Amino acid sequence: MRYRKLGRTGLMVSEIGFGGEWLERHPEEDGVRLIRRAHALGVNIIDCWMPDPKSRDIIGKGIAECRDQWIVQGHIGSTWQGGQYVRSRDLAQVRPAFEDQLRRIGGGYIDLGMIHYIDAQDEWDRAMNGPFIDYVRELHEQGVIRHIGLSTHNPRIAAQAVECGLVEMILFSVNPAFDMKPASEDLDSMFADYAQSLSGIDPERAALYQLCEARDIGLTVMKGFFGGRLFDAKTSPFGAAFTPVQLIHYALTRPAVCSILCGYDTVEQLEQAVAYETAGDDEKDYASVIASAPLHAYSGQCTYCGHCKPCPMNIDIAMVNKFYDLAIQQPTVPESVRAHYHALSPDASACIGCQSCEARCPFSVPIAERMRRTAELFQ
Repeated sequence: MRYRKLGRTGLMVSEIGFGGEWLERHPEEDGVRLIRRAHALGVNIIDCWMPDPKSRDIIGKGIAECRDQWIVQGHIGSTWQGGQYVRSRDLAQVRPAFEDQLRRIGGGYIDLGMIHYIDAQDEWDRAMNGPFIDYVRELHEQGVIRHIGLSTHNPRIAAQAVECGLVEMILFSVNPAFDMKPASEDLDSMFADYAQSLSGIDPERAALYQLCEARDIGLTVMKGFFGGRLFDAKTSPFGAAFTPVQLIHYALTRPAVCSILCGYDTVEQLEQAVAYETAGDDEKDYASVIASAPLHAYSGQCTYCGHCKPCPMNIDIAMVNKFYDLAIQQPTVPESVRAHYHALSPDASACIGCQSCEARCPFSVPIAERMRRTAELFQ
């Protein structure tokens, strides 16, 4: 296993990390065994955004024998209310939820205290001006959290986090589908030069990666596999399938990225991810997959490029589509995805069906129909 310095935190993190989101799916003993196997393979960073007691207990028991060898991303603002996940900035909810996490994880500290999930400007403003951020600072001053981080999917919020001077690292969603922006609206030529340059990357996201590199803000990666959608040509927006090794390499070749936190259901999936460390260049090559993708496969599929803006109802269409696509990859809608969708304001239910966005979409996505299906799915 190779390790990278997580920006100015100074922590050395394994290139392959552990995203704990799926732990609640399995018996406790299986989850504990999976975490211990990850440690044996050299994995040393694990994310615990989940507020449910089962997931937290599994992580705590899985790392108990070597707590000081693990780097835990623990989230502040992820709470468990009435048996379900609720994102909150209310200290009446936030404080006991964090204290519960601290107790279940063990050791008396959290390595990376994450300001949990901010994607909207008004949410940033609320979180960063008031008692919530005062509580985060207090935890840091006391040494209860050793470093301050933030999780977001929004490059604009991430850039503000870098600029604010308080945040030392960021958990950010990185994969080719999220990053890619057409170089032109001509589908026959938009990937012509991809193998030679990164001109296909959305400029705002590319600028964020460069900013983080310049400011020594380390990135850890979530949603690197896009919920498994990129493994199947039928569900990939590229019309071509990627392997886990290719997607891991994609993430790890972005500037400032230090570790990709993959989700695992089985030991076999864990070992497939760790196999990246011994993979050859041919196995890692993702550019040829994109360059040779059947470009017509983009028709009708959202790539989150943002060309659909502006919406007269101010719907974040790309984000709505992300949550819809993540949700339909699972037998039932994950509670985390449901909660994140409902945090959008406005959401898909506000769509008036004007279809003005569709005229701007280079991929002919039936956006109004997708808004209708999304509203029904998450109702």
